[in-house]
Amino acid sequence: MLRVFFALNLVLVSLYACKGGYKTCIAKVQDSHAIHNQLLQIPVSKTQKLIYSKVRPKAKILKHDPFLNLYLVKSYSKFKYPFSTNYKLSLGHAAVNNQRAIEGRITKEQVGLNSLANFSEVISAPSLLLSSCCALEGIVTQKGIIQKEYIDHFLKSKNLHYGDIGIRVWDVKNKTIIRRVNPFEKSLGFHVGDEVLEMDSKKVHNAAQLMRKILFSKVGSKHKLKIKRDNKTIILNAQTLKRYGGGNIGDTFLESKGLYFDQNLCITKVSEEFKKYGLKVGDKLLQVNGKKVKSIDEIRENIDDFKFYASLLFTRNHFQFFVNIN
Repeated sequence: MLRVFFALNLVLVSLYACKGGYKTCIAKVQDSHAIHNQLLQIPVSKTQKLIYSKVRPKAKILKHDPFLNLYLVKSYSKFKYPFSTNYKLSLGHAAVNNQRAIEGRITKEQVGLNSLANFSEVISAPSLLLSSCCALEGIVTQKGIIQKEYIDHFLKSKNLHYGDIGIRVWDVKNKTIIRRVNPFEKSLGFHVGDEVLEMDSKKVHNAAQLMRKILFSKVGSKHKLKIKRDNKTIILNAQTLKRYGGGNIGDTFLESKGLYFDQNLCITKVSEEFKKYGLKVGDKLLQVNGKKVKSIDEIRENIDDFKFYASLLFTRNHFQFFVNIN
């Protein structure tokens, strides 16, 4: 009877939840069918659902984020009290599914598209990361937690895109360090190992914050970054380009050139430019700059090891051939 009461009075229930009643959030997840057959389908308005799925859902798709496997679809169930992303003071948050709520905290924030957030407790996927008021803090996937900032960006963007200035960063001893640089955009002036101090005259606190600012920036926008290199401080100018790789899509920087690979290193998509080189979907990559590669990670490790052009060795029907990219 208590669960029925909650289902019929979800507005009042949310007030109780703000006091720590995560049983209310479990009831809301159940009543909204937000987790159904291991699929996340979260009502975010009375007529729309947010879906996390590795395969295209059978629904009217309003927009899609291929990097994070997010879909916004038309909903005909018209759930009365949908989930909203949380930007209010909360007493805490928990990973919630149809059976239980596990309270904890984010121990590592989401750093861009390639490194999702971690939780302090062992939690199961799929789940919803909810505030004490049953508002969305994130969604729990097998790869980690997609945080609310990315969910909000997806839901609010009319023309979804992510920005890119050709760098990937991580945190090292409380410093935000450039880990990778796009080797095809060397004119940008960034070096691996640079410490990023400021972006647009605002202090960079960590890699997660910096990557959000870059990813959510408008394509074509211009920025100034203060960099520390070899104990010297320099200013570099950057213009936001469109992001082509990351998350569910390989992030080797070859994506910006129009080459996409699956986990077996076979081409899944090729631009018209490289079709002229003779490349086809299904061609398998064997070497990058003279080094054998067996994974997307190994492409990343070796792609920047060139001076004038990147040399890629492919195979097709037992025939091997090189393609050079600059």
